[in-house]
Amino acid sequence: MTEVFRLPDGAYDVLVVDAINDDDTIAIEITIIAGEHKGEVVAIRATGLNVHELDLLGMPGTLRVEGGVPRFAVDQ
Repeated sequence: MTEVFRLPDGAYDVLVVDAINDDDTIAIEITIIAGEHKGEVVAIRATGLNVHELDLLGMPGTLRVEGGVPRFAVDQ
């Protein structure tokens, strides 16, 4: 049985470690770089980023979880 890891609501500093374009979305793997969950890798799918997948690699960002729903934004 596979256990599903869920982050508690909050804001997390992250770094993009992988990104793959998949039709209208980008499959992104990010790692949390600070706090209690430092080192955890989270897989998300994002739309509306208007950026090439390779440009995301190594980019810092913020993952916000509200009501169990993640929202990712690249730091500019």
